[in-house]
Amino acid sequence: MSNAQSTLRILQKANLDREIDAFLIDRQARGLSPRTVKYYEGKLGLLREYLTTRGIVAVESINAPILRRLLLELSTTHNPGGVHCIYRAVRAFLNWYEAEVEPEGWSNPIAKVNPPKLSQEPLEPVSLEDLRAMLATCRSKSLMDRRDKAILLVLLDTGLRASELLAVDIGDIDMATGSILVRRGKGSKFRTAFVGSKARRALVSYLRMRLHLGDAKPLFATLSGNRLTYSGLRCAVRRRAARAGVEPAPTLHSFRRAFAIACLRNGVDIFSLQRLMGHAGLSILRRYLAQTQEDLRRAHQRAGPVDNML
Repeated sequence: MSNAQSTLRILQKANLDREIDAFLIDRQARGLSPRTVKYYEGKLGLLREYLTTRGIVAVESINAPILRRLLLELSTTHNPGGVHCIYRAVRAFLNWYEAEVEPEGWSNPIAKVNPPKLSQEPLEPVSLEDLRAMLATCRSKSLMDRRDKAILLVLLDTGLRASELLAVDIGDIDMATGSILVRRGKGSKFRTAFVGSKARRALVSYLRMRLHLGDAKPLFATLSGNRLTYSGLRCAVRRRAARAGVEPAPTLHSFRRAFAIACLRNGVDIFSLQRLMGHAGLSILRRYLAQTQEDLRRAHQRAGPVDNML
């Protein structure tokens, strides 16, 4: 289909469909990753479905009560984090529509809708005891065991997102310094991550074993040399957890949480940690910081001079 035909097809759609499609094209034009565009498409698909079943086919027919009812209905099938994700996608779409179309006399309804509250409970990291058990299943000299051991150690040692880890090429890591160039950080931002000596030794052992793959670029690859996928990475972690008797299996993101908490407990300042993790803001890091403050409170309870000495 030509670009002209594609544009005509979009214009022939109902207003809501047309504007959502135009929003997704804008996200692509801004250079957002295919995964992020897919994220928006999925979340806005829920908005589209909810509105069209109620006969609402125009963006400017959306109002604040409709959005509140949408969030309330979604809360019966989604957890609070999922509802908050949908809210953010809808907010991005409506803010884009307001700036792009500039409809006369229209007031953006999202301004009147408060975001759903999220639990402020600490985010759980992967247990180091569980990780040791999983590493113990990687003792053989097989390529798969060496690769999975390197994956577990690098995930914990760098705090990389799963997508960032999977995008790393062999040429992006300097074994002498342990620095890793992260080319596909969130928002397409570059940054540098680091691995320590244990993770580097595991990487060297793994890479030495996969010389038969020739010039394969991905740092972490399948047995045939193709780049490991997200589902492949998740399966590798679940496989190690199952063999170690760890239930439930840790999520990929729990390694990132463990990295953040370990850094804070070892004195890394929050601004340096923000750069290491590639966070745009400090809101998530404050939740990790709350856990380390709890460590201090417990330490004080154990050794408080008034309660324990007087």
